[in-house]
Amino acid sequence: MSEANRPGPEMSLLDQARAGDGTALGELLESYRGYLTVLAEVQIGRRLQRKVDAADVVQEAFLGASRDFAQFRGETEAQFLAWLRQVLASVLANLVRHYQGTQRRDIRLERQLAVELDQSSQALDRGLAAAQSSPSQQATRREESARLADALARLPEELRDLLILRHLEEMTFPQIAERLGRSVDRLKKQWPRALASLRRIFAQMEP
Repeated sequence: MSEANRPGPEMSLLDQARAGDGTALGELLESYRGYLTVLAEVQIGRRLQRKVDAADVVQEAFLGASRDFAQFRGETEAQFLAWLRQVLASVLANLVRHYQGTQRRDIRLERQLAVELDQSSQALDRGLAAAQSSPSQQATRREESARLADALARLPEELRDLLILRHLEEMTFPQIAERLGRSVDRLKKQWPRALASLRRIFAQMEP
């Protein structure tokens, strides 16, 4: 098997989890904590006015994924991430209903959230990850969006927030300044430093 087609450690964990290994499933989910946290933060900012903590949302998604893992029918990492985004969308939809004071399940809301989570994941690849490595390098690595989320988690909070709002929420500098309570001039000065720091961290990470 060529290097480009050899499954990474996450795939080995997925195979073990599909075989009924609960410990492997726990490790597999944990490897995507950073990825789901970034996606959850975007939706919390958009729809929930930061009334909940992303860490709690992701933990709830992990509980749901553990409970319903037998329903997962995919075989690849990309399919597993798509399934995790569906689980996260369900958790977020329940929270939106709670804070809006509605009781009935809203399938349309869950579908819309799933679409937006997919778009956020694609934005990681399109806006940040694609600039970090060549297509041939990407072929030998785990999903770029998941690796970018891990790299973002290692940045100082103010730089991380700037990159998430700029790339995933596609906000302008004035909009970000209003959200974060910083000046536009400060954000524009931090912007190249944030990108440089992310590229450095990403380059140091293991494929």
